[in-house]
Amino acid sequence: MTANRNRRIAKEIADIRADPHSQVTAETVEDDEDLTHLRGSFTGPPGTPYEGGTYYVDIRIPQEYPFRPPNMRFQTKIWHPNVSSQTGYICLDTLSTAWSPVLTIKSALLSLQSLLCTPEPKDPQDAEVAEMLLKRPKEFERVARQWAIKYAGAPDKTIAEGSGGVTDASIKEQAKKAKEKEAQDALAAYDGYNKDLVDRFCSMGFDVERVVDAFKHVGVDRRDGQDYQLEEAYMGDITAFLLGEP
Repeated sequence: MTANRNRRIAKEIADIRADPHSQVTAETVEDDEDLTHLRGSFTGPPGTPYEGGTYYVDIRIPQEYPFRPPNMRFQTKIWHPNVSSQTGYICLDTLSTAWSPVLTIKSALLSLQSLLCTPEPKDPQDAEVAEMLLKRPKEFERVARQWAIKYAGAPDKTIAEGSGGVTDASIKEQAKKAKEKEAQDALAAYDGYNKDLVDRFCSMGFDVERVVDAFKHVGVDRRDGQDYQLEEAYMGDITAFLLGEP
């Protein structure tokens, strides 16, 4: 189990390094052999008080990964209702109840980046910040920007009122794009096979990549991504491949 987990983490790190356009990073903290403690980062989204800042995240990978989510905590101080301004702890369903083995370290970091576009003050991690956002949104924006400049290295410029600052339209558009990208990244792992078809095997404890490799090995037809009942002979061959049987 540990070997499979480490192979997956190493591949995820390699995939992140191979995609500089996402502006997401994840690297080992001290020892390259220790893949259970990583440091991630991403840039503050445009059109938000966090724009231009770089946010670092401490990532601890549990023994049960990917069946349990990574433990993530902001190392960079941030003024946000869903992140503790004192400890950096995060309130995000993707890192708890909504986690799926299909998700990755990269998609989790992108979800955090998306959270900066779509704060949820009614489900806060930091009640003081949430109250400010709900009752004094202009003050919240000012303080959040000050923190971005001081702690995240954002450029020291004022977001002028009425000049493209944080609006409902920009927040919704950023959130939509982030969710679309996350969905695309997740589905890409299925390599054209039907998600439900692959997930039947994933429910037995195998990861998506391994199941897709098994499908390719035995010659399962993609059928344009449609779901269907596999023949019994295919089921046996796929199971044997997944279990490492010759």
